[in-house]
Amino acid sequence: MPAFVTFTLLIVVLSAVVAHVVVAKVRPWLWKLVAALGTVMLVGLCYLGLVWAPPEQYMSNVGRILYVHVPHIWVALAAFTLNVGCGVAYLLKKSWVTDALAEASAEVGVYFGAAGVAMGSIWARPTWGVWWDWDPRLISTTVMLLAYVGYLALRSFTEDPERRATWSSAAAILSYVSLPIVWYSVRWWNSLHQVQSSTSTVDKPMGQVLLWGLVTMLCWLFVFIVKRYEIARSRQTAAMELPPLEAPRPEAA
Repeated sequence: MPAFVTFTLLIVVLSAVVAHVVVAKVRPWLWKLVAALGTVMLVGLCYLGLVWAPPEQYMSNVGRILYVHVPHIWVALAAFTLNVGCGVAYLLKKSWVTDALAEASAEVGVYFGAAGVAMGSIWARPTWGVWWDWDPRLISTTVMLLAYVGYLALRSFTEDPERRATWSSAAAILSYVSLPIVWYSVRWWNSLHQVQSSTSTVDKPMGQVLLWGLVTMLCWLFVFIVKRYEIARSRQTAAMELPPLEAPRPEAA
């Protein structure tokens, strides 16, 4: 599989993200196009991961689950990065838009992170002999997910919109501290978990499938966040009679 194909698709997805933010006219249909692309790529990923890619040298066919496990974790970290960015942006300049986007990205990130951990558990059973081990990577990832579940709980239990947005922005910054711990846990401590997989640490065919999986999950990350963001903004509009979608919130007095 030519590497330029996957890189081209990656550029297409990133361009769609930029277009969605900048060009309002494309928003009603662009997510559908990306969802269609994500569906086609998901089918392709099943073929590439299960048939085309060679078995892993030590784990054999068990290692094929890494083609979905690793991209899930990657996009979860991307979603949490978007969440903290929106949290900081809200504290600097209060806006319902960034608050809704922070809520959407956190919830979608929790989904991808939880799915990635579940897949990791499925991989661990035949590899380590157990579904779960008190490994630094597993513990730190679980703490990270619990932090963002707490973030969502804080949003649910705080009724005042301005207080909810401010408190959750601060919680987003605190929760994000867990991400570098997750990333470097396999290097800082003695861990059963392998060092981070990337396209440069595996054979070329496996790296290509990993990259294909990343682009696939980026498609669905985009679609899920867009639709969850619309739900959040609709709730804001209904509850507070705010201006229509995408209109910035008036400055707080």
